[in-house]
Amino acid sequence: MSHLNHLDIYRILEKTNCRQCSLPTCLAFAVAVMKGEVKLGACPHLEEDVLARFEGQVGKRSSLENDWEKALKGLQNKIRTIDFASSAERLGARLSLSGLAINCLGKDFQVDPQGKIISDCHVNPWLSIPLLSYIIHCEGKRPAGQWVPLRELDSGATWSRLFSQRCEKPLKALVDNHTDLFEILIDLFAGKSTTAAFSSDISIVLHPLPKLPMLVCYWNKEGQLDSTLHLFFDSTADKNLNIESIYQLGVGLVTMFEKIALRHAGFAW
Repeated sequence: MSHLNHLDIYRILEKTNCRQCSLPTCLAFAVAVMKGEVKLGACPHLEEDVLARFEGQVGKRSSLENDWEKALKGLQNKIRTIDFASSAERLGARLSLSGLAINCLGKDFQVDPQGKIISDCHVNPWLSIPLLSYIIHCEGKRPAGQWVPLRELDSGATWSRLFSQRCEKPLKALVDNHTDLFEILIDLFAGKSTTAAFSSDISIVLHPLPKLPMLVCYWNKEGQLDSTLHLFFDSTADKNLNIESIYQLGVGLVTMFEKIALRHAGFAW
């Protein structure tokens, strides 16, 4: 479990909302643990072996964040060599007073010549690293309108299984439990419903980056068959962003959607 998050913590709790940890719910406790605001041992119901194993995982988070910071600084150094004026058209972006204005999910993200990102939205490393990588590596290929799974992109097979575990399955669980999530994606993030792609019950196109559209397909539960969700990318995606950054982008989006779902369920962040 190299990338532990609050939902991983929540799964090991009793979910009784007993408040013995001084927080209102088990989910709020899990969030506080991942923020470093409270120790995992504050929950009186965890067995010693479980506590020891997961406290070790929580401790690894700081080293992971250090890795993110190093990667981010490396990309920012490369951004300083990019000529924004000649790159705007390639990126599907526009010049602004700050540098480049790049529309992500219907929101403008400003990137200055030093690689600093400014937005009304919270920008976490899972999103900022792919955004800077996009500026550096995007070839400017126009989407071809051909949807493919991650495994069919260049080097995608290497990341496909992890992508399913960290992106598709958590997003499916969110949709299963928050039936209004697709409406939120349309209203807040400029998503567009499309015809039933791949015979899905719901299909929505998102634009996390201008030239990197993403298709979300959801199949409802039928009888004994469970619901299904898969993410697809335009066949040109690997020309505009490297496969690792595409994976990181997917994880970042799902993390953001989880936070939104929690807010709508009445939990403050």
